Amino acid sequence: QVQLAESGGGMVQAGDSLTLSCVASGRTFSSNAAAWFRQAPGKEREFVAAINWGGVVTHYTESVKGRFTISRDNAKSTVYLQMNSLKPEDAAAYYCAAKTDGTLGPGVTTTRIWNSWGQGTQVSVSS
Repeated sequence: QVQLAESGGGMVQAGDSLTLSCVASGRTFSSNAAAWFRQAPGKEREFVAAINWGGVVTHYTESVKGRFTISRDNAKSTVYLQMNSLKPEDAAAYYCAAKTDGTLGPGVTTTRIWNSWGQGTQVSVSS
């Protein structure tokens, strides 16, 4: 497992952009797949985006396609989530996750297959 630490959250207005970062500790991170999930108050944690170990394969939930971009820099052990055209419904605590299997396969959108989690960073979007 790796240790994950998110940053970059904040309060923005609808239509604004924000970039989240997730820094990992541990020499195996470059072989891990990584993902972003989010959780709004009173709701379950939901999948947002995932990226494979090499950064070539990505997967997004439908509601963020065309607005969010996940990327990674393995030299910096960092995964990013670029969020554009933010909407009030995007407001949530955003969590970074990683798993030792570097591929994106069945179940990638479920929390149970991800074995490392960060503490989260809050994103607030006003209308």
